[in-house]
Amino acid sequence: MTTATITQTTELQIPKVGWWAGNARFVELSGKLLGAHIAHAGLIVLWAGAMTFFELSQYDPTQPMYEQGLILLPHLATLGFGVGDGGQIVDTYPYFVIGTLHLVSSAVLGAGGIYHSLLGPEVLPQTKSFSGFFGYDWRDHDKMTSIIGIHLILLGLGAWLLVAKAMFVGGLYDPATSSVRIISEPTLNAGRIFGYLIGLHGSEGMASVDNLEDVVGGHIWVGLLCIGGGIWHIFSKPFAWARQVLFWSGEAYLSYSLGALAYMGFFAAYFVTVNDTVYPSVFYGPVGLSTTETGVVTTRTWLAAFQFVFALLFLFGHIWHALRVRAKAAGFDFQQGDFVTPTRVPEEGNLDTPVNASDFTLTFLKNLPIYRANLSPLSRGIEIGMAHGYFLIGPFIKLGPLRDSELANLAGLLATITLVLILSIGLSIYGRASFVPNKPVIGELPDNLKTAEAWSQFSMSFLVGGVGGAIFAYLILNNSQQLLQIIQGLGS
Repeated sequence: MTTATITQTTELQIPKVGWWAGNARFVELSGKLLGAHIAHAGLIVLWAGAMTFFELSQYDPTQPMYEQGLILLPHLATLGFGVGDGGQIVDTYPYFVIGTLHLVSSAVLGAGGIYHSLLGPEVLPQTKSFSGFFGYDWRDHDKMTSIIGIHLILLGLGAWLLVAKAMFVGGLYDPATSSVRIISEPTLNAGRIFGYLIGLHGSEGMASVDNLEDVVGGHIWVGLLCIGGGIWHIFSKPFAWARQVLFWSGEAYLSYSLGALAYMGFFAAYFVTVNDTVYPSVFYGPVGLSTTETGVVTTRTWLAAFQFVFALLFLFGHIWHALRVRAKAAGFDFQQGDFVTPTRVPEEGNLDTPVNASDFTLTFLKNLPIYRANLSPLSRGIEIGMAHGYFLIGPFIKLGPLRDSELANLAGLLATITLVLILSIGLSIYGRASFVPNKPVIGELPDNLKTAEAWSQFSMSFLVGGVGGAIFAYLILNNSQQLLQIIQGLGS
């Protein structure tokens, strides 16, 4: 048997990063990183203010707003600024004021960013002073959760700002009445609000909301949960499982943040595509991804496409940085071009990589029913069989030759049971060929699954579990409407 030997060469070494690496250069310099964040916020606010003025200069009140390539004015109109009956823009002065406030704010943020980037300390002290409050160590669990708590409180206050605008400061534009109105009675029923999360009010989930009372009520609950969670994180310490599962480094936090942004981007793209209550058609165009009769791409389409593309980029960034973090924890060093190393037993012909040798992969495999400790052969077979039967029925129903008939579910059930039976026969044949006296067992199996008797129990229980899982899925599919009505009754 031959083995592969991986050697390091100078060509594989990655040089130290330059200015193009962005904030990665400041990962250990808390002062400069704070300056970069403040300057970044200033640039965002500057763009918002300047873009508002640009759109104002291009706005034509004789044309629909969604045909003019506008980005920010539709959002401001949705918030009820300068809008009259029928969604007509009757006053652009509020947009001028909002743009001015953003430009002034960007100057203040820019000055703060320049100070912390050039004049302030490179590393913030971790003391009880005012500046020490902003100091941190990436490995300090308590400080990191406190920072999360502060961010959650700010997010909660942001949600309540929308509530204040809707209830006390002019109201919001309601496409149902084609006018701006005060939302005086927001929905506070928790069952109704959280019912959107499980599809009680429509197949679109949260995007099925069709009235502003539920929208504002949802923001009340979101603000309450964020602020409550923020206070909890500030005054509590991470649980033991969190300290063990999570990685505590700057790049790990970047990965977590990018993952969250990716999720929100995908959801926002879907929401704006199908919902015309939060995104009124008079400002964003018809529901769906489309162009107008004159061939102009609507604001709704541009917004959804932007959210989707950037969510995809954030997802790739999340995966990349998560891979780097886990690779470093597993002993790999990307800075040295260290991507592949020999295993501790090279005769197995396997190589360790940041994917198959990471703690995530190994923990996932260890907890699969075939490897999990303290499971009998019967329990392993039933659990694995149920999973197979439950998930196999779907492809047979949707892709089978009877998929468009009334017998689609029944045909899928019978096909799944047949396949499970074939798989069980295959397992039995494998057991008879592999587990013979005085012959070592080949393969990584639990100790209690290395005999012919144990494997026979495993094969038989796999059959029972597979058939049971398929029948369970079949019953759910055939009675989904009744189950949905029961759940809706409980939530109402």
